[in-house]
Amino acid sequence: MEKQDTQIVEIDILSLLRTLWLRKFTILLGAVLFSLLAFGYSVFIAKKSYQSTTRIYVVSRQNEAQSALTNQDLQAGSYLVKDFKEIILSQAVLSQAISELQLQTSPDELAQNITVSVPADTRIVSITVKDSSPEEAARIANAFRNIAAEKIIEVTKVPDVTTLEEASVAQEPSSPNIRRNVLLGFVGGAVLVAFFIITVEILDDRVKKPEDIEEVLGLTLLGVIPDMKKM
Repeated sequence: MEKQDTQIVEIDILSLLRTLWLRKFTILLGAVLFSLLAFGYSVFIAKKSYQSTTRIYVVSRQNEAQSALTNQDLQAGSYLVKDFKEIILSQAVLSQAISELQLQTSPDELAQNITVSVPADTRIVSITVKDSSPEEAARIANAFRNIAAEKIIEVTKVPDVTTLEEASVAQEPSSPNIRRNVLLGFVGGAVLVAFFIITVEILDDRVKKPEDIEEVLGLTLLGVIPDMKKM
């Protein structure tokens, strides 16, 4: 039975940190390069997307004869907003919106571009539409809101759904987020370059310091000849 030698690689953390510090300008250069690539991708390659948001306000009155809202009305409206969210994204509403707006898409594809959110402890429903055209995003959002409001009244029998805010044409794209992408590119570039430097340093088995001789040859170091040029 042959005896197999197991080689254990010891990692000197301080030495690695020292190497990273000596290569700090290389790491910085890599970070800047990656951030420039991220900037170029975000500006010239990535497809721009715009968002428009419309909001509706829903109150379910149990007693229409009363002009003032009661606690029962507020509580009922709070419970129903979750139902409204499901109604808004139902196949019936999506299909009607596609038909009236003459969109060249399927209900599932349209649903992927629509986000319905209900802030906590409110009866406000926000409908956000995403599209490559800011004008089209606003047009779809406003028309979709009206169709959804009619469906909500039809299904839940609430007296009215009030438009709190109409969707407006976005001036700036919602994605890509250039600032975030550049920051991620900078950090990611620095990490990748640092990881590459550490990997090369660990795999480098050349003798570079006196301690390496003792480790490789297993001999006790008796002395070192100084480098007169460095002295």
